[in-house]
Amino acid sequence: MTKVKVVLGDITKLKTDAIVNAANVALRGGGGVDGAIHRAAGTGLLEELIEKYPDGIVVGEAVPTFGHKLKAMYVIHTVGPRYYLGGVDHAKLLADAYRNSMRVANDLGCKSIAFPSISTGVYGYPIAEAAEIAVRTVQEEIAAGNELQEIVFCCFDHEAADCYKELLAS
Repeated sequence: MTKVKVVLGDITKLKTDAIVNAANVALRGGGGVDGAIHRAAGTGLLEELIEKYPDGIVVGEAVPTFGHKLKAMYVIHTVGPRYYLGGVDHAKLLADAYRNSMRVANDLGCKSIAFPSISTGVYGYPIAEAAEIAVRTVQEEIAAGNELQEIVFCCFDHEAADCYKELLAS
């Protein structure tokens, strides 16, 4: 049975098989979680991204790299939607980011993964709405047979952690 939990803290400090990076489409580092992961992983992460994914990725896609100086063996980079941009199905793209990250982790043989709250920082997705999509998508993937044994929602603040905890309790 898959264990799903919420932790309050710094995703770069977690020792899971994989951590998910809420990246930008260029995969070249940035602010928020993306910048923190790049700083903690060291320059080898950016070098690997440039070599493997010179053209970046599209919103909802997920791709792996090694963790470099992180405790996690892998970093799975995904891009969530910018909530304030019109003309796209934000909910579908956010669900794709979670779903595809889990599938990449499964393909890598990972047993544990940690997610940040994708798109809720500078991309402007409301936390309650984003958390509901994240939890629902993770539960759907578990039901579909994803083999991950532990899934962590790593939250940077109490508001986000409380949203995830409430959803998982219901």
